[in-house]
Amino acid sequence: MSVRRWGAGAGAVAVLVATGVWVMWPAGVDARLWGEVRPVIEARLVAESQGTGYGETVPALKAKWFCRARALDLEENGDRIRAGVDTFCVEYGVRDGALVECGGSRFPQVVRLKRDTDGDYRVVSREEPPDGAGYAEWEESHFSFFAESELGTDSGTSAALESAARAHFALPAGTPVKDC
Repeated sequence: MSVRRWGAGAGAVAVLVATGVWVMWPAGVDARLWGEVRPVIEARLVAESQGTGYGETVPALKAKWFCRARALDLEENGDRIRAGVDTFCVEYGVRDGALVECGGSRFPQVVRLKRDTDGDYRVVSREEPPDGAGYAEWEESHFSFFAESELGTDSGTSAALESAARAHFALPAGTPVKDC
């Protein structure tokens, strides 16, 4: 991920205005809408992660995937939603009373959802960056400047996933996390 820094001052603004560059300012994320679509997105992430981790090949670990999505861009157009999200999934298991981290992934996605007539949402498509060449270009073309600068930042996601895993496995809050 590349982080671009802009010089503070009238000179930088004048260059932007003079060259006709428009910056997409963050519009904010509608908390109500995000609260409705987030569980659908995260359930899809968990479902797609299943069967891809090392921990699942070791039954004694009782491994399970835990995923979080963080909204960076969220647009509603009628019954269609476009969510630009930063996703983080970790496979956790338990061994000898310790929480073990067996695998994980973090990458941006654009998830498109549709609201059905009953009011429920469903994922209709998902886009993610290509591996290797083209990754940075994909991010730039799919996220606003401000959203792109937030990609890959933790914002408490790791701690939230660890906490959810500890609760799932009925482990105390201070249980250490070890490698699988």
